[in-house]
This record gives sequence, structure tokens and C-alpha cells, in this order.
Amino acid sequence: MNRPNLKVLLVSGVLLGLAAPLAAQDSAGSLAELLDLVAEDRVAESGEYRQRLNEFEQNAARQEEILDTTNNRIVEQENLQTELSDQFEQNEITIADKREILRDRRGDLNELFGTLQGVAGDFLSTFENSLVSAQYQGRSEAVEGFIEKAGSTIAQLEIEEMERFWFYMHQELTESARVVTYNGDVAMPNGDTVSQSVTRIGAFNAVSDGQYLRYSGDIGHLQVLPRQPDSATLASARALESASDGFVRVGIDPTGGVGGQVLANLVNFPTVEEQVRNNSGIIGFIIIGVGIIGILIAFLRLLILSLVSLKVRAQLRNADRLSKKNPLGRVLLVGESNPDVDTETLELKLGEAILQETPSLESMLTLIKMIATIAPLGGLLGTVTGMIQVFQQITVYGAGDPTIMAGGISQALMTTVLGIVVAIPTIFMHTVVKSRADNITHILEQQATGMIAQKAEREARAAG
Repeated sequence: MNRPNLKVLLVSGVLLGLAAPLAAQDSAGSLAELLDLVAEDRVAESGEYRQRLNEFEQNAARQEEILDTTNNRIVEQENLQTELSDQFEQNEITIADKREILRDRRGDLNELFGTLQGVAGDFLSTFENSLVSAQYQGRSEAVEGFIEKAGSTIAQLEIEEMERFWFYMHQELTESARVVTYNGDVAMPNGDTVSQSVTRIGAFNAVSDGQYLRYSGDIGHLQVLPRQPDSATLASARALESASDGFVRVGIDPTGGVGGQVLANLVNFPTVEEQVRNNSGIIGFIIIGVGIIGILIAFLRLLILSLVSLKVRAQLRNADRLSKKNPLGRVLLVGESNPDVDTETLELKLGEAILQETPSLESMLTLIKMIATIAPLGGLLGTVTGMIQVFQQITVYGAGDPTIMAGGISQALMTTVLGIVVAIPTIFMHTVVKSRADNITHILEQQATGMIAQKAEREARAAG
């Protein structure tokens, strides 16, 4: 079966070989035409190749031309650089010679300009933050230009510029001794800037609308102090603004010349309330709360015992009319209700009655004493925790910046102060309340003892 299949494949291959030239012959028409077509394609490809070759040669020539032009420019720039370097060196020599000639011609003026530069530098720091500069703007900028020109080796100070600097110095001295009123821009605490009347007290302080102001050269206008002095000082400032002549007593910053920075620091110093609020911590507030509770309880007990004492003293004055509304009356009623008992029994009954009254008289005393004892211990606890915080901060940040440790130290000291402050009045109130309770108890015991003594005397007379 393999041989017939092989014959079939050979016959199929021969037929396909004959069919291919026949198909090509049908499309080209003949073999000659096919040859012509091949020749024409070869000629067309040769033309395109020559055209691309010509374009490449033209581009190469253009690149060579650009390269030559660039090289020529490089050479020109290098030559120009050499010429400019030579000219720069020559100009440096010329400038040095000119400066030497200028220095020689200035002569003693160099010493004068140096002195003026030093004096102007000293006055510049005064002008920048002076309250006088708030009224007369632009002085600091003018003095800065004066200093720069005085230190220059080229520029020359004019007589008018030196006279103007002298005028600024004279103006500062003159205005520092005057109290003047003018209109200026004032920055309010909420950030708004308004133009209003300003009263300047020399170079010490400035007030406006009954409030003290401060001035900083970096800002360039006056600002209302966020926190003002006490009401008496503000009242004197308002009196100064409304005065037209004469003498008015007013508070000023004695340092002067800096726009009241010392006054600003004083009024910005935290109050006791702020120190307690910012530095107490949780332990401090607990101490404050416990102390308030203890003092309130002590005052309440003192009030109650005072009323009881009044009732007891009223009962002493009315011994014939016994009342159950006071401890003494209740104790004496025990004796009145047992007239037939012997002396020992009466003593025991009266003692029992006094013991029944004692708890109500000494109520809350133990709690007050406990609060007086706990408060210093709480302060000690706050001290220990604050110092632990300080040591932790030292471990993390080191001991170079003391402001980092200030929080822990403040808490440690503040809690100690709070513990002592709470303990002192609480102990005092405990002593007062206990003394009042002891006085009432002493009256009860005294009256009970007197009743027993009378009973004993009656029994002795009856036996005799």
C-alpha cells in the first residue's frame, strides 16, 4: 500500500510545477514581458538610490559648513575672553590706583567718616525701636543708607546727609522730653489696624484710647498690649489723654527708649490663677478639689456648732425650762426623768446621754483632719511625678535647654505649694471646729457633774 501513495505524490508535484509558470505567464503575458518588468524595477531602484545618495552628500556638506562656522566662533570668543580678561585686570589696577588717590585726597575725612559710621550704628538700634520712630517714619532706613555710604570707599558723604543725621539725633533727644499727641496707625488685639489719636510720653510709653501701646521696628506701627496694667494705671492714662495742660500723674516704663518692653513683660507675667491652671496638672487639681471640699465641710460644721452653742448657752440662761432641741436640754432631761435613782445610776445615765450627743458634735472632724493630712502627701506625689518627668526629658533631650525641663519643675513645685496651701487652712479650720465641739461637750459634762453633785448633796442631807 506504500508504493501507490508515493506515486500519487510524485504526480501531484509535477502538476504543481507546471501550473506555476503557467500562472506567471498569464499575469505577465509572456516571459519577455516579465523580464522587462524586472529590468524597469531595477532601474527605478537605482534612481531612488542615487537621489538618496545626493541628499546625504548635501547634508554632510552642510554639516561640515556648520562645524567650520562653530569652530570659527569658538576661536573668536576665546580671543574675546582673552581681551576682556586683560581689560579686567587693567581695570582692577586702575581702580586700585584711583582708590589710593581718593584715599590720599580724603586725608582726615576717612577718620571722620569712620567716626560717623560708628555713631550712626549705635543710634540705629535706638531709632529702630524708639517710640519717636513710630511718629516720624523712615528714620531707620535713612540712617542705614548713611552708614552704608560712610563705610564705602567710593561714595562720598554730602554735608546735607551729615546735617540730616545730626538732625535725627537732635530730634531723638528733643522728642524724648516731650508729651505730644498725633494721629497714627494702631494695631488692635484682633489684628485690625485703625488710625486714631496717640499720646506719646517722651520715649517711655504711648497710650491711645486709655490703653498702653508698644512699638517694634520690625512691624513698623504701634500695637495695643494684649494685657493691660491695673485699672488705676489705665485711669491715669485716660486722664493724660484728656488733659490739655498742667501736670498729670501717669505710669511709665522707667527704662525708656525701648517702647515699654519692661512694662509689657510685667503685665504679661502670669497671674497666680494662670500659674495654677498651667502648672498644676491632674494631681494639683485633685488637691484643689479636695481642699475646697474640706474647707466647705469645715465651714458648714462651724456654722452648725455655732448655732448649737447659741442654743446651749440659751438653755443655760433658762435652766428651769428644759428643751429637747439642744444637747444640754436633752442631757438634763435625762436627770429630770430619773429623780429616784441613786447617784451612781444617775451618773451612768448622764454619761450615756453625753456619749449619745458626742457623735453629732464631732461629726466630720475626722474627715477634715484626713484632708489636712492628705493634701501635703498629694503635693509630695506631684513633686515626685514632676521630677520624674524632668529626668525623662533630660534623658531624651539632654540638659542643654532649661526651658524643656521647666514644665516638670513647675508642676513639681506647684503641687507642693498647693498641698501646703490646702493643708494650712484645713488644719486651722479643724482646730477651730474641734475647739467649738469640745466647748459644747465641756458644758454638757459640767452641767451633768453639777446635777450629780446636787443629787449627792440631797441624799447626804436625807441620810443625816
